[in-house]
Formats: sequence, structure tokens, C-alpha cells
Amino acid sequence: MRNLRFGIDIDGTVTCPTSLLPHINKQFGCNLVLDDITEYDLTAAFSVDKEVFWQWYTGAEAHIYSTSPPQAYAKKVLGDWQAQFELYYISARGPQVFDATMDWFNREEIPYDHIELVGSHHKIATAKKFGVHAFFEDKHDNAVEIHEELDIPVILFDTPYNREPIPQGVIRVNDWQEANQWINKLFPIEQGILK
Repeated sequence: MRNLRFGIDIDGTVTCPTSLLPHINKQFGCNLVLDDITEYDLTAAFSVDKEVFWQWYTGAEAHIYSTSPPQAYAKKVLGDWQAQFELYYISARGPQVFDATMDWFNREEIPYDHIELVGSHHKIATAKKFGVHAFFEDKHDNAVEIHEELDIPVILFDTPYNREPIPQGVIRVNDWQEANQWINKLFPIEQGILK
């Protein structure tokens, strides 16, 4: 029986944080690498009008999401977890890319119980509605706010754009294997029964 539910962001958490860069580099003639992205606002890393960027992104997002590689070990760890935990993906993606999102999850064979595209970075209400017991995120302020509002552990996947200080209860990890180690500590399982 699975009595714990995880809330999981998709972009930069399940997908590689570098997923957008090849598309941006091609479209805007850049040579950006992940270390160049030191703010969550991608447009801060290169010279582009924000309106021009978002107009392009809106038209390209379904293709970008369809071609995003998963992070290393994500499929394996999430697959292992599915027997014990409900996997609820809560993403800032909008409903217009729901089909592309579902196609990607099915093609990549990433396990899920529910996928919610909230269309904004405000995920607290959705996380609260679904009663998640832990959250996985790459956006610093989301991680901190979710932890503080819901008083649950939040696993923050380390990137150059989220290295501000974090409170206790937000746990910085480098990859899904490290996230798995933390989950084993936070939610120990013995013979299939929660301690």
C-alpha cells in the first residue's frame, strides 16, 4: 500500500537542466552552457528582448519538451519508488502542452500516478490540494516557499541558477541517486511497511 505521495517538478528536475540550451543556442546564435545560467530568468544570460524570447518560446515549447532528455538515474529511481510512493508531477507548464508532456512521459517510460500542469510557478496550492509529503524542485524560491508553507522536506536539484542559501528542510542534491539516499533516510521502509 502506498500511503505517501511525492510532488515532483518536471523541467530541470526530471528533465536535464540543460534541455533548453541547444534550442536557445540555435535560435539566438549563442553558445550558452549551464554554468552561464546563474539566474532562473534565462534571458539574463544573453542579450535578447524578453518579449522576443517569450514569443519564440511559446511557439517552441511543445517541441522543446518533447526532445528534453531525462536526468541521469531519474527513470531508475522513480521506477523503484513507484512501488512505495505515489508520484504526482506538479509543473509550471501550461495545459496547452499536456499532450506533449504525456507523450514524453510515456515514450521515456517515466512512471507517474498523476500529472498536473498548473501554468505558473505558484505550486503551493496544488501541492497542498494533493497532500504531498515531499517535493522535488529546481527553482530556489519555489523550494523554499513550498517547504515553509507546507512544512515538508523539499529536495532541491543543484544548478548554477539556484545556489542561494536554503533553510533547513530544503535539501540540496546533485542527482537522483543522492535524492534517493535522502528519501531512504526521511521515509524508511522495512519489508514494504513504513516505519
